[in-house]
Amino acid sequence: MSKFNITEALIYENQGLKEEALEIYKKILESDPDNFKAAAHLRRLKKEMAEPNKEKLEMFLRLRDENEIKEFKRWLISL
Repeated sequence: MSKFNITEALIYENQGLKEEALEIYKKILESDPDNFKAAAHLRRLKKEMAEPNKEKLEMFLRLRDENEIKEFKRWLISL
């Protein structure tokens, strides 16, 4: 039985800590390869993280002034 659980990973996700959530899902699957819920959450999160942030992409395409550029740079740094 893994000391990690799906609820913990979901809490991390909700806090924006997606890399940490991915690691928890992976550790759950290491100790329980047949955990279909963890596998489904892992696939979903990987896909979500691979997709571009549409809101930020639109913002990038509409950058017009220095404040918007600074906000976009702050977002990039936070990745």
